[in-house]
Amino acid sequence: MSIDLDLERYIERHPRAADLVASTALFCFTVLGGTLSLPEHDQPDELTPVALLAVVTCVVLLWHRSHPRTAVVVAMVCVTMAGGLGYMLNPLLMAPVMAALYWLAALTDRRTTRIYLFVAIALLQITVVVADRADMPLVLQTLAPTIWVLLPVAAGSGARIRRAYLDAVQARADHAERSREEEARLRVAEERMRIARELHDVVAHHMALANAQAGTAAHLARSHPDQVQKILDDLAGTTSSALRELKATVGLLRQANDSDASLEPAPGLARLPELTAACQTAGIKVTVTTEGTPQPLSPGVDLTAFRIVQEALTNVAKHASAKAAYVQLAYVRDRLTLTVTDNGTATAPAAPAAGRGFGLVGMRERAQSVGGDLRAGHRPQGGFEVTTTLPLYPQAAEDTAPKERTT
Repeated sequence: MSIDLDLERYIERHPRAADLVASTALFCFTVLGGTLSLPEHDQPDELTPVALLAVVTCVVLLWHRSHPRTAVVVAMVCVTMAGGLGYMLNPLLMAPVMAALYWLAALTDRRTTRIYLFVAIALLQITVVVADRADMPLVLQTLAPTIWVLLPVAAGSGARIRRAYLDAVQARADHAERSREEEARLRVAEERMRIARELHDVVAHHMALANAQAGTAAHLARSHPDQVQKILDDLAGTTSSALRELKATVGLLRQANDSDASLEPAPGLARLPELTAACQTAGIKVTVTTEGTPQPLSPGVDLTAFRIVQEALTNVAKHASAKAAYVQLAYVRDRLTLTVTDNGTATAPAAPAAGRGFGLVGMRERAQSVGGDLRAGHRPQGGFEVTTTLPLYPQAAEDTAPKERTT
């Protein structure tokens, strides 16, 4: 097996040398075939004609890769001329024709091969009739030459089919490799988008609260200095929480497979009291109401619901001149509807301007990632409203709980 592979590789690297060796061997076979005859059959004593025909045929065969049809035509003409001169059509004498038909079947299509094969068989039969050798058996005159040209055609067709099969296998392998690379790039892009949303939510929310708390503390520093200390303590807690969540998110980028790092569940609606308390210290009173029977949420939906509420309240602190916000959770059959409203003058656009603002875009992407939808806009009676509907029982793709690394 290794010898065959080495020979194939050598032929692929040195095709001209291989063709020269093959043509030389075919020349020798042809000349040798010109000396063969049956005891009762008169064979020409002179080998010069068959040698000259062999030279012409084998020289043309050197270009069989680029001109396989021409090689077959020249080989057939030379063989029929040899048969007409009285030489017996034996496998050695017909070796150039057999080789040319093999290469034709291997390098061209089936229709072309079939046409040239039928023409070759017809010429051979005509040669037999013209030679009119009554002393030769009928099988050797008709059936044998037909079989000798059928065998290389069958072998060449098999080689062509095998090469086409290998090419198809290679094409499928290349396509599968490209698909895997494309899928890997897509997963990387999705993960980057997910981490970007997490970073935006964490930084925007905590920084907005910290800014509001610092502004409130500066405002009360002279009139109510006794309240400043509590606000500063809350400010320290807000910045500490921001750093903790920021480290957890960035840690996913820096060390993806750190088995020693501790993991804790991602935040969910159970942390709403903590969120509303932080907003309270920033000067925004948040009222949370629940309709229907609360039902357990999958980790992905729970995180999505919390982040949407968090981002909506962040927008209230950043863009609305409001002192109060309202969060409503409505459980209806298999859906959870979240509504966040404020009573201020909202200035946040429904869609971000080019290169600015990703809050509403991120909320909408979060909702859609778990099979929900989100609507946001100004209310007729004033203020801004964000409404999202999330499925309580998401699809199987959303079956693993997101984890956050803590330090």
